[in-house]
Amino acid sequence: MNDPDSVHDAPVRRVAAQSTTAQRRGAIVVGASSGIGAALVRRLVREGYTVGAVARRGDLLDALQEEMKLEPGRVVPLVHDVGQVDEVGPAFATLAQEVGQLEFFVYAAGVMPAVEAQEYNTEKDQLQVQVNLMGAMAWCNQAAMLFHSQRSGTLIGIGSIAGDRGRKGNPAYHATKAGLATYLESLRNRLSEVGVHVLTVKPGFVDTPMTAGLDGLFWVISADKAAETILASARRRFWNTRYVPLRWWAVGTVIRSIPSFLFKRMNI
Repeated sequence: MNDPDSVHDAPVRRVAAQSTTAQRRGAIVVGASSGIGAALVRRLVREGYTVGAVARRGDLLDALQEEMKLEPGRVVPLVHDVGQVDEVGPAFATLAQEVGQLEFFVYAAGVMPAVEAQEYNTEKDQLQVQVNLMGAMAWCNQAAMLFHSQRSGTLIGIGSIAGDRGRKGNPAYHATKAGLATYLESLRNRLSEVGVHVLTVKPGFVDTPMTAGLDGLFWVISADKAAETILASARRRFWNTRYVPLRWWAVGTVIRSIPSFLFKRMNI
């Protein structure tokens, strides 16, 4: 499951102008203030990347930038609400120019509000569609256009194993993650023609703010371990869809194979 960097009423903060070079390795991570997104930023900056770190919570971005100030790379923070899709074009252009040669784009933002067993809440559903799907499409479209033009790059979308089936717990969350996986597959099929790789990541339980306080968790891994696996998988370019950790692939295979008439009786 991924990270809650997303919504409401946060204006785009201008990035301070700094010199750029075409040789600098660049990355952009959306949903960068905590969890898997922040862990990816840390790993990339330690490798020398200039990383555009996008999130709603500016104080956490500032803390991340301060934490990384002595590393080989650097953090370029940008405060942005992913629900404001009209801001995405200018925000992406600003970061793409600032980070240099863009090699990695990661969409890690997401929300999963608590939903009661008999709750049917359109407002919560709309929020999840806005952040988990529409925000992803708006940002990934920008990355796809740039990668297509430069005929290189890796686009990573952080989905969830929760998108493999329509579980009872949170219908909208499962639907948005399923939709994201299909959207990323379509991008993969388009961009493969020009040498661009698109990786769909389906984490199991990761120790992030989103999973804090949830009952019944098992096989929980750290956000840093998830980030390590994601980057290694992206670089290998063998995977189109990567369950993290890999043992969740077996779980997903079993879950997808359960007939619907049995699945609806199960409390999963």
